[in-house]
Amino acid sequence: TAEGPGRQTAARHELSCGSKPCLVVGGGPEASEPVASPAELTCLVLALCLALEEISKHKGPPVFTQEERYKMVRAIKWVDEVVPAAPYVTTLETLDKHNCDFCVHGNDITLTVDGRDTYEEVKQAGRYRECRRTQGVSTTDLVGRMLLVTKAHHSGHEISSEYREYADSFGKCPGGRNPWTGVSQFLQTSQKIIQFASGKEPQPGETVIYVAGAFDLFHIGHVDFLEKVHGLAERPYVIAGLHFDQEVNHYKGKNYPIMNLHERTLSVLACRYVSEVVIGAPYAVTAELLDHFKVDLVCHGKTEIVPDKDGSDPYQEPKRRGIFCQIDSGNDLTTDLIVQRIIKNRLEYEARNQKKEAKELAFLEARRRQEAQRERESDCDF
Repeated sequence: TAEGPGRQTAARHELSCGSKPCLVVGGGPEASEPVASPAELTCLVLALCLALEEISKHKGPPVFTQEERYKMVRAIKWVDEVVPAAPYVTTLETLDKHNCDFCVHGNDITLTVDGRDTYEEVKQAGRYRECRRTQGVSTTDLVGRMLLVTKAHHSGHEISSEYREYADSFGKCPGGRNPWTGVSQFLQTSQKIIQFASGKEPQPGETVIYVAGAFDLFHIGHVDFLEKVHGLAERPYVIAGLHFDQEVNHYKGKNYPIMNLHERTLSVLACRYVSEVVIGAPYAVTAELLDHFKVDLVCHGKTEIVPDKDGSDPYQEPKRRGIFCQIDSGNDLTTDLIVQRIIKNRLEYEARNQKKEAKELAFLEARRRQEAQRERESDCDF
C-alpha cells in the first residue's frame, strides 16, 4: 500500500498473551486484514506493538520475547510499519504522533490493571474502529490444549465433554462468564480463506518454491525459515503445503498439532512470504504435485525428515530431479520449545486469565449499572 494525503490508518495489533496474539492465531491477523483490504482506500497500516513491561504489568507474561513479537508482526502481510514499545493505553497524542486518522481493535475489550478501557480516550474522540475477531480461536484455548494433552481439537475429532469442560474453565473465575475470556469452536468458511488469500497465480518469470510441514503455533522460527526461502529468488512465489492433522500427529506424536489444519491455514496465509497454501498436502512430495504447481525448487529446514509410513524418503522425488534444498533459518525456536515455555509458566497463565476475567466482569457490571441509571433518569424526565 502507498501513503496517501493526510494521516495514516493505524491498526493496533497487540501481541500480548491475554488479548489474542503472542501466539499468531487467525484472530490476530484478521484484526488487521479488514483495515487494509478495501481496494478504494489508500492507507498505510501501522502496528503498535506493546513494550514487554507494559504487557507484563497489565496482562501477564507473553509467550514470545519483545524482539520475537516485533518480527512476527512485521511478517503479517497487511502491516506496513511497526511502532515498537507502544504504550498500553492508546491516546490521541499517540495517534497524532504517528500521523494516524484512527486506531483499530478487535471486538473484545482490553482493560488496564485498574480496570479502565484502554481505548476510552480515542473512542470519545471518534477515532476508534472495531472489527470482528475470528470466532473460536484464542490463546486461552491453545494453552488449554497443551496442558490437557488431548487430540480432541484435531480436524475430524469430536470435541469430548472432558476437553470442553477443561477448556471452558481454564484460568477462569469461579462461576465467571463473560463474552471475551473463554473458548468456542472454530468454524472455517470459504469467505475467511478468501479474506486471507492473495488470489494471485504464479506469473511468468517467477520462481515457484514449495515448502511443506505442520507450521504449528506459527512462530518466529517459521518466519525466519520462510523469509530465507523467499530470498532465494529475485521473484519468488512460495507455496506452503500444510499436512493433515493425523499426518502431523504421525511424525510429531503426543497431541500435536496444537492447532488444527483450518487454524494453521489462516496463520500461514497471513505471512507476507507465502503466496499460496495447499490445505492438506500429501506428506510425500510427489511427481504429480511438482508437475501440477510447476515447482522449480523444494525447500526444507534443518529439522529431521521423518520417513514416510512405508519407510521411504518423502523428498525422494525432488531430490531425484535435483531441485531439493535444505535451508538453515538460523533460528532454533521450535513448536516444542514454545509449548515448554507455556507449561513452565502454567500457574502464571492461569492466574493471569483469572485476573483478566475478573476485571472484565467488573467492567461489564459497572456499565450495566450506568445504563440502568440513565434509564431511570430518562423515566423521571417524563
